[in-house]
Amino acid sequence: MIESDFPEKTSGTLVRLRDESAYRGVVEPRIRTKLNDLPSRGEEFIRFCERIGHPLLPWQQWLAHHALKVKPDGRWAHPVISVMVARQNGKSTFMALNILWRIFDLGEKLQVHTAHKLTTSAEIFYKIYAIVEQSPELNSQFVKKLESKGFQELQFTEGRRYIVRANNSAGRGIAAPSTIHLDEVREYQDEDVWSALRYTQMASANPQAWLYSNAGDQHSIVLNKLRERAMASIMGNQDDIAWFEWSAKPEIKFDNSSDFWLGICQANPSLGHTIHPDNIRAVLNDPEDIVRTEVLCQWVQTINPVINPSQWQSCFIEGLKLDYAADTWLALDLSPDRRHASLVASQRIGRDKFQIQLLQTWTNPGYLSDKLIANDLADWYRKFQTQKVLYSARTASAVAARLVPAGLNVEAIDGQEYATSCDEFLSAISSGRLAHAGQDELTQHCLSAVRVAFGDGGWVMGRKVSQAVITGAVASALATHYATRPETEIDIVVM
Repeated sequence: MIESDFPEKTSGTLVRLRDESAYRGVVEPRIRTKLNDLPSRGEEFIRFCERIGHPLLPWQQWLAHHALKVKPDGRWAHPVISVMVARQNGKSTFMALNILWRIFDLGEKLQVHTAHKLTTSAEIFYKIYAIVEQSPELNSQFVKKLESKGFQELQFTEGRRYIVRANNSAGRGIAAPSTIHLDEVREYQDEDVWSALRYTQMASANPQAWLYSNAGDQHSIVLNKLRERAMASIMGNQDDIAWFEWSAKPEIKFDNSSDFWLGICQANPSLGHTIHPDNIRAVLNDPEDIVRTEVLCQWVQTINPVINPSQWQSCFIEGLKLDYAADTWLALDLSPDRRHASLVASQRIGRDKFQIQLLQTWTNPGYLSDKLIANDLADWYRKFQTQKVLYSARTASAVAARLVPAGLNVEAIDGQEYATSCDEFLSAISSGRLAHAGQDELTQHCLSAVRVAFGDGGWVMGRKVSQAVITGAVASALATHYATRPETEIDIVVM
């Protein structure tokens, strides 16, 4: 650690202040696209914020300087800018001030703002309106405030407008906005809103699009595609996108070590300015996926998953292999659209532990062949000392119907028994009784599963609500149902 009287000037190291309980956030983003030496209008923006009584934080000043670079002809060097930072670090305040600067100092005629939920955009709208009301300079140019369902607008002199639109109508009836602002981009699970707004700028003289978010998951379609584009740019691809990501390294552990707090500082540049370290500590016992996305600005497979990623990782045993001579339970699951299927094997390891392995997956963009799966599964059945093939009648009954005449021992698990198997699967993971070999595809399926209420207080892994392929996770739960059964009728002894 480095002792420093000016911790906000450091960019790559964890800094502890003289008060041993306080930390400062890191000013520069951990991941960013290539910087350049072009002139910037960032200083103009910084001075505007100071003039109206809302000075920027150090990280916001850094962002303003590097995001607002201009080409020799005066056009923006970065037509698309993505700002990734953990919650409550001031990205909404930055957005509001950015919008105001463009209205009053740049004289932009039209800015459009939207978010996944209108309430999110509305908060920025009222923040901007409050700043205008409190500033005699800004209020002297204010004309009118308009509000209706799914729509808000502020009008200023000389035809300058700032409008908020609900995301389902964000691009409707809009032509040539100078700047568009998309908030909570991680929530967009298709490209409709982004495409609709982006193409309204085709006739704009000098357009710029700003996207703000914290980290998302595999369903964050727009955010993930922009990040892939940014990573390609970092690796040398010609692209004028700007990507600024304040985030912790994905491999850090939740152990309260200096590395962990470095991650906190990297993802929270406002730490020590507007965020107190105690506020961070207060949420660290929340669900891990929430902490990773909200506090560490890290991508997760799924937000609110059934399985804790750290607990799943702790079940990993390197070099784990199946024993062809051991009692084996196979489990098959197909996705509701019949495009994906997974076969999982489970075997006991000693008295209280068992392992699962993903044997095979099938994928077809149209419809999977029941006959093909049945033939492949029969081959696996004969390789092991297979006791049963478990399946769900909801998805795999057609395959099972082909296996029965061949003499394979099959059993359907559905309803309450499926809920029990899911609970047993999760219990085995959290207790460390389950072992797996770290197969990437199985891990992806298991960490994508989302919980759905079942019956009176029960739950299951929901195939449809997970919005991802989780056939390997469901099959693992079915296999667990038999692998966790005691070898004798006496499982618990009371002395």
